[in-house]
Amino acid sequence: MPSRHWLFPVLVTLSLLLLPAILFGVAALLAYPTLPSLEALTDYRPKIPLRIYSAEGTLLSEFGEERRALVQISEVPEIMKQAILAAEDDRFYEHGGVDYMGVLRAAISNFTSGTAKQGASTITMQVARNFFLTKEKTITRKFNEVLLTFKIEHSMSKDEILQLYINQIYLGQRAYGFAAASQVYFGKPLGQVTIAEAAMLAGLPKAPSSYNPVVNPKRAKLRQLYVLRRMHELHFINDEQFQLAQQQPIVALRGNQEFGVKADYLSEMVRQAVFEKYKDDTYTQGFKVYTTIRQQDQLAAYQAVRTGVLDYDRRHGYRGPEGFIDLHGDSSNTELLDEALQDVDDSDDLIPAVVLAASPKLVRAYGKGGEIVEISGDALLFVQPALTKKVALNQRINIGSLIRVQKDEKGIWQIGQLPLVEAAFVSGNPHDGAIYSLIGGFDFNRNQFNHITQAWRQPGSSFKPFVYSAALEKGFTPATVINDAPLIFDAEQTGNEPWQPKNYEDKFEGPMRMRQGLIKSKNLVSIRILQSITPEYAHDYIARFGFDPTRYPAYLTMALGAGSVTPLQMLAGYSVFANGGFSVTPYFIQRVEDAHGTILYKATPEVPGNGAKQIIDVRNAYTMVSMLQDVVKHGTGIRAMQLGRQDLAGKTGTTNDSIDAWFCGFHPTLVGISWMGYDQPRSLGDRETGGGAALPIWMSYMGKMLKDVPEATYTMPDNMVAVHINEDGYRDENSPRVEYFYKENVPPEHAMHTPSEEIKPADTIKDQLL
Repeated sequence: MPSRHWLFPVLVTLSLLLLPAILFGVAALLAYPTLPSLEALTDYRPKIPLRIYSAEGTLLSEFGEERRALVQISEVPEIMKQAILAAEDDRFYEHGGVDYMGVLRAAISNFTSGTAKQGASTITMQVARNFFLTKEKTITRKFNEVLLTFKIEHSMSKDEILQLYINQIYLGQRAYGFAAASQVYFGKPLGQVTIAEAAMLAGLPKAPSSYNPVVNPKRAKLRQLYVLRRMHELHFINDEQFQLAQQQPIVALRGNQEFGVKADYLSEMVRQAVFEKYKDDTYTQGFKVYTTIRQQDQLAAYQAVRTGVLDYDRRHGYRGPEGFIDLHGDSSNTELLDEALQDVDDSDDLIPAVVLAASPKLVRAYGKGGEIVEISGDALLFVQPALTKKVALNQRINIGSLIRVQKDEKGIWQIGQLPLVEAAFVSGNPHDGAIYSLIGGFDFNRNQFNHITQAWRQPGSSFKPFVYSAALEKGFTPATVINDAPLIFDAEQTGNEPWQPKNYEDKFEGPMRMRQGLIKSKNLVSIRILQSITPEYAHDYIARFGFDPTRYPAYLTMALGAGSVTPLQMLAGYSVFANGGFSVTPYFIQRVEDAHGTILYKATPEVPGNGAKQIIDVRNAYTMVSMLQDVVKHGTGIRAMQLGRQDLAGKTGTTNDSIDAWFCGFHPTLVGISWMGYDQPRSLGDRETGGGAALPIWMSYMGKMLKDVPEATYTMPDNMVAVHINEDGYRDENSPRVEYFYKENVPPEHAMHTPSEEIKPADTIKDQLL
């Protein structure tokens, strides 16, 4: 009988080999029932931010803890899927959740390198970890991860798993999922990414902070090149595509540049409105808000405000560098330069830069982002004094100076500066109140104060049309003759101190028609009008237009705009003239939808003929339009005639000491309000007026938005007649000058027209003709 001594060691060996497998199986059997339910995957409901869109559906901004944009796997471009597989799990569609070949490959690589650089986590394992587990490196966590991976693979298809991964993975900059990351980093939908951009995005999951192209562009580039090599090795891209993708420069967007249309102030207004109703759900339930903002209008308004402010700023000289960076004698140290510029905020095209060399003929600077900029010739005229020793040391441009550079319209670099002045612009539809553009300030990131809704400023002469409109209700006509002569108020009459109102440049022209008084913005004419109709009447009258009477005391100074208004109120007020006398309420939200597209709210604006209240006679509105058109054609707004149109109307406004500058104007289909001033009120400059500071902003916007719009005309209402009058306001059928009258106010032949109650100076006023 053969010896069986060999059997015992064999059994022991088999037991030792099988015991781990048996123990693993027992542990799996015990642990599997305790694994979390996959409901979080099968009923995937991530936190979706509030998204705000233009009227056309362009994404303007989003608010939420996490930036997300869910996509179906069918919507993901093939090149993006291939880049992800190349970077993370090229055998994803072949293995069952755990890639044993990948584990072996990683083990060999780590053994030969002596480090643990390469992991073996599959996409399914990452999904299990991201949804259910922590990132702690323990045997228990890894064991549960493997079990969950098998459970997920058993319950879901490969495409479903990949779709979860694409939507859930964190990619830096608060972006979760590749669709959100594409918008954040490149400002484009996922379906439009290039091969190079897809590789850059696919390289992020490994270490979003380390390979972030905004924070670490150099490391991001190295990671991108690795992904491209893997894509090439796996034959996802050919040789030509590989070469081109390697050479394509990647420019990651900074700040809120991922949104192509700048609408920060409007977006904040929307956020506040939605939060007021939905509270904290605002940021997690995926609400979509479609605004009334039109994309091209917003772009035009933004550019108009930026250009208007910077033009004003350049008129008033260079103030000097923002600061100084100690280069320690080494201007070639790009790491030092990048670190110094990292915390300096961008302001759109005003790019922060550190001066590397400076002379009266050439300035060379290192811009944020790594570009070397050279400024010379005429581009240095603005800062020429700062390149000499004639100014204080802190105003000179030297090596290490922190400056701003920007390209002009010809693409030539020049030195600029962050302006101190502010400006705002708002436009809308005068017939339903829809706001088409809203720019609340020069730069939202520097100043969140919304000058359209929050800035209570004196409107100056831009308020005169409302006083003139009140006068029309009292029987005045555009032909009424009023004396443009000095008035003196003593302390007893004003209750404060003596007041002698003046015209701009102290010019007085004697008796003139009311139309001419508005065209030339004569202060003394406006005061005499208000004196005749009484401040108390005007005080009540302006409330029709939406102005707050408590901010407009019933004094004669009201005639000069010595109250307080917001630009949004002026938009509503001027819309009344443009639409024929109806009050329309400005609004900016068209509709609100939930994450599934169900409409939760839809605006139903009141419009003329359907709910809007008529607050002034249509004849009054027509007459005001006629006079305000003449302000543009012949008066303080004549600069707007450069637009080559005959259908524009409006009024300039300049307050005492040029503290506020306005232009409020309209076309029959579009109203625009422009304002400029300092947050801490001070003079804009002796020669700065509404026509010089605010009107160019209005013109820039209107010129673009009305470019292809045909000329429009206002139809004279019934119960009005056109009468020929001469320069002195007398009826004269031989005169080419035409004036418009209510039928009941038509003057007799050869008679000077005065209102129903003759203008008489009050006893408290000394009326002195020049």
